[in-house]
Amino acid sequence: MAGKTDGRQLRWDSHNQARRQHILDAAIRVLADAPPGAEVHVQQIADRAGLSRTVVYRHFADRADLDAAVQGRALELLRAELVPALSFEGTPVDIIRRIVSAYVGWASEHPSLHEFAQQDPPGAGQGQMERAIQQIAGQIEDLISVGVEVLHVRLDDDDVAALDPLVFGLVGAVFTSTRRWLSLPERRPSREQFVELVTEAVWLQIAGMAGHRGVELDPHLPVEALLEAAFDGTAG
Repeated sequence: MAGKTDGRQLRWDSHNQARRQHILDAAIRVLADAPPGAEVHVQQIADRAGLSRTVVYRHFADRADLDAAVQGRALELLRAELVPALSFEGTPVDIIRRIVSAYVGWASEHPSLHEFAQQDPPGAGQGQMERAIQQIAGQIEDLISVGVEVLHVRLDDDDVAALDPLVFGLVGAVFTSTRRWLSLPERRPSREQFVELVTEAVWLQIAGMAGHRGVELDPHLPVEALLEAAFDGTAG
């Protein structure tokens, strides 16, 4: 009997998970169709999912739980755009531009999802957008750490300790400036020009700090070439 019970439970859990995902997908579609900042009601989500409000609330403790899950789903979609951009392909400026372009592109194409994902939760807890920034900053910090090692940059203890908050600040500045750009009555400059200006701002900060430490970064040298040279030197 235990095996049959476990099998039924697994099927029921799978059904509930699929239903929950269906509700979240419906919420994402409702948000995508709404203007940024517009209030979305649970009944709208239920209608889009073809369910009743009662069924929706069987899968979420309350509205705050539903909102948190929708935010999480929106940020999953954002991360899916950003992760492929986090690589060593191209020059340093290419890498920065690729990351900035992926983020600005997603935010401008999904302004309502972007706005909703940034809402703070009730109370003093950390918001999901802040956690997402931390995750992305952590991945970028890993890229920078590899670059520091390859270029034999000598960092003192304070530099190493400051790397985390500095990278978090750079990523947060890109997110904040993009949010401001999206909120302008007339979205100027163009998306392409905005990406270029943000890329330039990030690059100048990184290159300026590197130069202050005696390392001149070449914006036109592919990072793969630096890595190959470093590996060849190690092998030799």
